[in-house]
Amino acid sequence: MTSTKLVKDSPIIIVGAGVFGLSSALHLSQNGYKDITVFDKQPYADNAYSTTDGADAASADFNKVMRMSYGDEIEYQRLAFEGIKTWNAWNDGIRSSKTEDLPRGLKPTDLIWNNCGFLRMSIDGKLSDIERATLAGMTREGLRQTQFVLGDAEDEKRARSHFRRGEWEKKSDPFGRKKQGKELVGVFDSTAGFVEASKACIWAMHLCRRNGVRFVLGEKEGQVSTFVKNGTGRTIGVRTISGAEYHSELLILAAGGWTPYLFPSVSPLLETTAGSVVYFQLPPKDQAQDLWDKFSPENFPVFAYGGWSKGHGIGGFPRTEDGIIKIGYRGTKYTNYEDVQDPITGVKHRISVPKTKYWPQPHDPAITKQAVDAVKEVVREAMPELAAIGITGCRNCWYTDSLDNSFLVDFVPNDDGMLICSGGSGHGFKFLPILGREVVKIIERPGEKNAYGKLWRWRIKEGGPRNGLEQGEAGPRNWKKQVMATKDDWKFRENPSLYMESYG
Repeated sequence: MTSTKLVKDSPIIIVGAGVFGLSSALHLSQNGYKDITVFDKQPYADNAYSTTDGADAASADFNKVMRMSYGDEIEYQRLAFEGIKTWNAWNDGIRSSKTEDLPRGLKPTDLIWNNCGFLRMSIDGKLSDIERATLAGMTREGLRQTQFVLGDAEDEKRARSHFRRGEWEKKSDPFGRKKQGKELVGVFDSTAGFVEASKACIWAMHLCRRNGVRFVLGEKEGQVSTFVKNGTGRTIGVRTISGAEYHSELLILAAGGWTPYLFPSVSPLLETTAGSVVYFQLPPKDQAQDLWDKFSPENFPVFAYGGWSKGHGIGGFPRTEDGIIKIGYRGTKYTNYEDVQDPITGVKHRISVPKTKYWPQPHDPAITKQAVDAVKEVVREAMPELAAIGITGCRNCWYTDSLDNSFLVDFVPNDDGMLICSGGSGHGFKFLPILGREVVKIIERPGEKNAYGKLWRWRIKEGGPRNGLEQGEAGPRNWKKQVMATKDDWKFRENPSLYMESYG
């Protein structure tokens, strides 16, 4: 595809109203493209991206980690830092709006980006290689002063002048390890925190609509059933479940976990996987003021406990405004293999597809016993107050992993009418304000790829591990091989008061 084929009035279709689709639509509209339509099977205008009201995409969530820590991957670190400017501007835009001018699900007091900090805590007494690489990268970029190594005398001294009185002690040791006589090793990232994902999507959709972007949402009108091709095999539109056809000069497939389902040919590059999430609902505030205070964003950071994808694979967040504490397990990324027929070729593929609370049919969600046991182990050790409460809910969050954890934003080979925009690999949401800027560059100058265009190109990986894609259905992560946790498994059998006493 060349930039001369696409003009500002060309019809552009985006399939998917999650982070990749919204960011692409927003930046295309900001760059003067006037005919943009976003399709999604979920009625986001009605459910406001609420996971309790039917939203089941990964982008619909209470919160996501905002981090700039990327080891040697300096391009992602830089892009995350650039995005902070827009996150701050979005906070200001919401804060300065009248209630009646905001979309459903948002109010002027909402902070969609919260700079509460990110504690990357070691449990083996040493900093990992990726942690050291992150510190080196921050140093090269002149940002070392934003990182605080626990136990480093110079950093500890700097922290006490940087943070409010008492804040450093709370956020550097939220698990009370010092009181228990345990080592305190890790890094506190003062640039990081969390974003309120569902609310951020609502705001981004609002900005898109303000720029003239159209949204076709819902199970019939918004759900794409197939792509329309011309005689040469070029994508020229979509057909929805309702039977309606829509023409496009460019189609951007940004369907998150449903991307391989809709376009099975991409499955050698992308695989749909599930991360496991549990919730702890705090008692009413007037009954547990101490817990509400302790786990508030003012006193409690986002955390990774012993590494996000290694070791325990546990990470979590401060409480929400409704008193919900979310803890995620990503130590094992589960797959769900099913037969999927390519709607164009008729060829059947055996690929991993989502199985959410609402899709392919509504059901009570269950996560694996492996995930529940991993979370309970960390809670017993680090947050015994939550053991006294017990797990109150769970969710499987279906991402799309690429073969190397970098995004895929490129044209389909031999089809300049379709661009794949996916492969968030569990770290894409933070780029909502800025990802689309790079998507526009890739669209307009496909032969002149910059660092991100090269990083996100259509690719294969010869030999060696491929981020789990090499395991296939026979691998150990297959959903059908797992033992699923029951609500009885959610319970902490031991007397929680024993943990509270030992915690001090």
